[in-house]
Amino acid sequence: MVSIVDVAKAAGVSNKTVSRVVNGEPNVKPATKTKVEQVIRELGYVPNMAARSVRSSRSYTFGIITDFISTTPYSGDIVRGIQDWAEQNRLTVLLANTNDDRDKEREIWRTFQSHRIEGVLYVSMYHREISPSPGAVSIPTVLVNCHPEPSNGYPSIEPDDYQGSRDLTRHVLEHGHRKIGYLRLNPRLLGAEMRLEAFRDTVREAGLSEADIDIRLGMEGPIGAETNLVFEETRKMLSGPDRPTALMCGNDEIALQAYLAALGLGLRIPEDISIVGFDDFRTVSLALKPELTTAALPYYELGYRGAERLTKLIEGQDVPSDRLALPCPVIARGSCTQEPG
Repeated sequence: MVSIVDVAKAAGVSNKTVSRVVNGEPNVKPATKTKVEQVIRELGYVPNMAARSVRSSRSYTFGIITDFISTTPYSGDIVRGIQDWAEQNRLTVLLANTNDDRDKEREIWRTFQSHRIEGVLYVSMYHREISPSPGAVSIPTVLVNCHPEPSNGYPSIEPDDYQGSRDLTRHVLEHGHRKIGYLRLNPRLLGAEMRLEAFRDTVREAGLSEADIDIRLGMEGPIGAETNLVFEETRKMLSGPDRPTALMCGNDEIALQAYLAALGLGLRIPEDISIVGFDDFRTVSLALKPELTTAALPYYELGYRGAERLTKLIEGQDVPSDRLALPCPVIARGSCTQEPG
């Protein structure tokens, strides 16, 4: 097994210099750091993190507690953001999935405490209000893709669904559309209601009346076991004589079904009907032709900046117990065009 002594000898530096490089400490010349890192790669040296923890009285480990996020198509980007922050700061990350089981969650908190986890990123599958159940365990915690119930004091980081929907609605309006349909996500979702509220506020400010908009429910029922109404509701909406010229969808998967319904009616996208989504779920948004105009959820940035925020909390820096909302930028593609009339 390659030791720190072997690395120091091959690099022509002291053991202490190698230790400084491995631990990301300052006062190492850039050229020396580069040389040591090259030797580490060539020799395949693996630092002894247990010894590092004993010396510093720190575990250098974050825990991630999730509900169902590891089974969702977006979870990879959140976790990737956390892992990239951890790698850049020489931290280890442990992931635990609760399956939304409170007893299992409390056991995970106890396990994290016994392993001296320094901080926890509590990550939700979907944007919602949440109340972690740590029991008697007290570990610095930041909520990601969710926010705390009132008065429980956790700092959080989440997407700004309202801003994303507002900007997306403005994008549609700027293309001249004044007859707009809207297919809602499940009303049980916090993000769904924020997106709908932003749509209503924006079209009202633009002077549209209730007669100019057609809002229909696309999904309903228990989360994860919804009844899907999208295809039929889209066909009904687009079959009428006074159909909308643009259709806004609660997310990209709803937009996919709207595409199929519109094409099944012989309508061209975007010449006859402009369609926009939300999320920028690229398996859908880039696969559709024309590619889908949408608002992008900042999943990677949620993970990365959530880990950054947790690091500051652990180090005793000032981290307000508030909700930090990250923007959802509009991604303009070919599915939304100027209203032909």
